[in-house]
Parts: sequence; structure tokens; C-alpha cells
Amino acid sequence: EWNVIKPRHLSLLRSALEGKSSNGEKSDLWTPLADQGWRPCLESVNTPSLPQNSEGYLQVFLDGGLNQQRMGLCDAVAVAKILNATLVIPYLEVNPVWQDSSSFMDIYDVDRLINVLKDDVSIVKELPDEFSWSTREYYATAIRATRIKRAPVHASANWYLENVLPVLQSYGIAAISPCSHRLSFDNLPSEIQQLRCKVNFKALVFVPHIRALGDAIVHRLRYPPGETEALSSDYLRVTTDQNDKQRPQKFVVLHLRFDKDTAAHSACDFGGYRQTIWGGRVLNSQFTDEELRSQGRCPLTPEEIGLLLAALGFDNSTRLYLASHKVYGGEARISTLRELFPLMENKKSLASSEERARIKGKASLLAAVDYYVGMHSDIFVSASPGNMHNALPGITYRYRAFHFAATVPKVYMWKISNNYVQLQCFYNFFLFPSASVNEHDMALLGQLFLNKNITWLEFRQAVAEGHQNRQGQLKLRKPKQSIYTYPAPDCMCRA
Repeated sequence: EWNVIKPRHLSLLRSALEGKSSNGEKSDLWTPLADQGWRPCLESVNTPSLPQNSEGYLQVFLDGGLNQQRMGLCDAVAVAKILNATLVIPYLEVNPVWQDSSSFMDIYDVDRLINVLKDDVSIVKELPDEFSWSTREYYATAIRATRIKRAPVHASANWYLENVLPVLQSYGIAAISPCSHRLSFDNLPSEIQQLRCKVNFKALVFVPHIRALGDAIVHRLRYPPGETEALSSDYLRVTTDQNDKQRPQKFVVLHLRFDKDTAAHSACDFGGYRQTIWGGRVLNSQFTDEELRSQGRCPLTPEEIGLLLAALGFDNSTRLYLASHKVYGGEARISTLRELFPLMENKKSLASSEERARIKGKASLLAAVDYYVGMHSDIFVSASPGNMHNALPGITYRYRAFHFAATVPKVYMWKISNNYVQLQCFYNFFLFPSASVNEHDMALLGQLFLNKNITWLEFRQAVAEGHQNRQGQLKLRKPKQSIYTYPAPDCMCRA
């Protein structure tokens, strides 16, 4: 990780840097597609009224990152509705990589969640005293009758009625762990599907201080300080109304998840020795590094993402916000990306240490701020392989896909074997990734980057040809696909 990192594609990098700057706002990259006429329609369905008496308390223990926890909560609300149970605000497992102990209430506005869903599901912040024994530690020490440990992935509503409801009725409480991906996306009543969307797109919002910091960062991206202001040490404290007469600028959010676990678990060689970090937990691949790259199974490095963006038409006048935690390789790893996009910012450059004090060292809160900024960006780019069981895109653009489907963006995605590596470009308001994704895209990119003799012109042409038919169109959800990624038609209607 601490080795000196040299550009792997020096010839392409030099050519990209020599390219002429152009006005990004004139590029068709910023032009949305036509309105397809889909709108949210949650309020139009009459859901069954909330029964007066609950069957008991439902506890859930959520693991994974912000994305997985969010989906787990949405499913937990739906399960509580199916069982007529009272849901307890979930317990978040400590992330083994980032060691973040943030609670659900540290991230989300729980009072809003409870209020928005008050007519759908009963939700409480904590268990009553009579069930205070039901803790994470209690379930970790022995097999307990009240813990549901073997819920199948994508279980049906009937499975919960047959296996969990009797536990609730017998003990007054049931704890589901693990909870992620434990409810089917198919063969559920329409009111349950719409409830899941209501939770994800309406009820779940971040706590006020995260939203306030996100708003401040977005404003500073829209209205960057002038040359005189930039020289001042306290220009970040300029009030938001000072620049109202300026023309707001467009910006791109790049979700660059190139961290230790992503790099290590790919088994690809990025010029660092990772066994000292992972202690043998990462298995050696049966393929060589070159074979993995030619198969499209290696995550794109910051340098490669930069070259790809340049090939797609972004230039050095593009304002780029880097949404990322700790990049594997540190600042040296992103130096080539910064060369290509000198107007690159992040939380540290756009917010003072005082403003960042409440999120410092907390991966979930840092990710939440990036999520919020991404929701308000003009274009969102994701280049992050990871746990995408139910959601092809990254966490950021689901909310906007649902709320702002009137504006249709362009989408670029690469699919690789059992994981996903995406580069998704959206204008103004996100939509959905194309369901017709060619599995050879990532392999093509891998082969392009392996070709040390390829010219910049050839590279640009290959990238353009590989994506000329990949403009994003709204896709209806297919069987087994995530309702959070594809809310239509379950939770959306034709205008």
C-alpha cells in the first residue's frame, strides 16, 4: 500500500492530458433523454389500516454497508407489516473492515421514519423493560428460541407467517439475524411492495446535521469561490446567500470505492502486498493477474476511471466531487485522476474541520454525506464493485430514480461475473440502469487496458463504440430483480 505508485497507462494518460479543454456544458454528456412519463404513485393505494393489537416485537440485526443496511430496514418494515408486529429500530452490526459503531439513530431521522409510517407499521425506538434481555450479546452466547437464524434468502411472505409468527405468538418477540436479502421481490401483495418503496424513498432521510453538511458542500460545488476568495483561509464560511446572483455550475460525483477490501478480494495485483493487511483471509486466485483483467474481473483503478471519463468526453474543466472513504494507496493512487481533473474536490477540501467533527472517523456518516451530495449532483459516476445482490447501481441514485423520473439520464454500466463494476452517468436526476447489460463490457475494458500499444484515438473509439447503444432507459422490474433498483411498475404509474 505504501509503495510508490506509477501510472500503469502512461501513454494514454499523456494523450488524455494533451487533449484540448472544452466547455463541458455544451457536451451531450449533460443532455437528458426524453421524459418517459413514469411517476410515483404511493399515495393512490389504500393500504389496510393498522391493527389495534400487535402480535409482538420484531428485532432485526443489520450488517454490511450503508446500502445493505438500508435495504435490510426496508424489508424489515415489510416483514413487520406481514406479521402485524411492532418493529424495533434495528441494531447495526459493527463493520469488520471500518470498525464503525454508529447506530441507526446516528444516521437516520428516526422520528420522521416513525411518523411517516405511523399508519402502516408500529415502530418503537427500543424494547420495553420486560424484553430488555433480548440483546445482541444474548443471542451470541447460545442458541435461543426467539432468534430466527435460518431465514432463506428471498423468503416468501408465507415463510414468515409459518416460521416467525408462531415465535411471536409464543414469546412476544422474535429476532431475525441475519436480515439482509431475506424477503422475496416477487409474489407479494401490492401494498407490501409499495410499503417497501415508501420506506426507501420517503420515510428514510438522514439526520439534520448530515443534511446540513451535504447542503453546504453542494452549495460550494455550485458556487465555487473566486480567485480572491480562494486565497482566503476562511472562504468556506461564506454564507449561502452571498453567491445567489452567480450562475450555478454543474458537477459530477464520482463514487470511487477502491479500498483495501475491494482490492484484496479481487485477487488482482495493484502493486501492493496485501497479505500483511488481511492475514490470509483473502484466498489466492486460480487465475493470473492478466487473466483476471482480460476477463474483466478487476476493479478499475482511479487512473483507469479517469481515462475512461476522459474517453467519454469529460475534460479538465469538469468539476468532480470524489465520494470515497480511504482509497487503497492513498493520495498517490489518485494523483493521476487529479491530473486529469484538477477541479476535483472532496469532503475535506469543501468543509472545515469544525464542520466535519461530527462525522470524523465514522464510515457510515461519511458515506451518508456522499450519498446526499450524490443525490443533488448533475451526474453521478459509480465505479464500485461490491455487494450488489439486489441493486445493480450504487446507493446514491435510487432515491432520485424514484422521485425525479421525469428526467432521463444516460447510463454506462459494466457487468462482471458475480460482481458488478459500474460507471453510470446521470444528468440532473437519476434513472435506472439498463437491464440489457452485455457481460463482455468489462472484459473489453480489461483488454483495452492490457493493450500497451493502443493509441488514445483507438481507445476513445473503442469506448464510444462499446457504449453507443447503452443510453439509459427506464426498465420495468423483471422476476427476482430488486424493487429498490427497479421501482416500476410496482411503485410507479404512468402519468
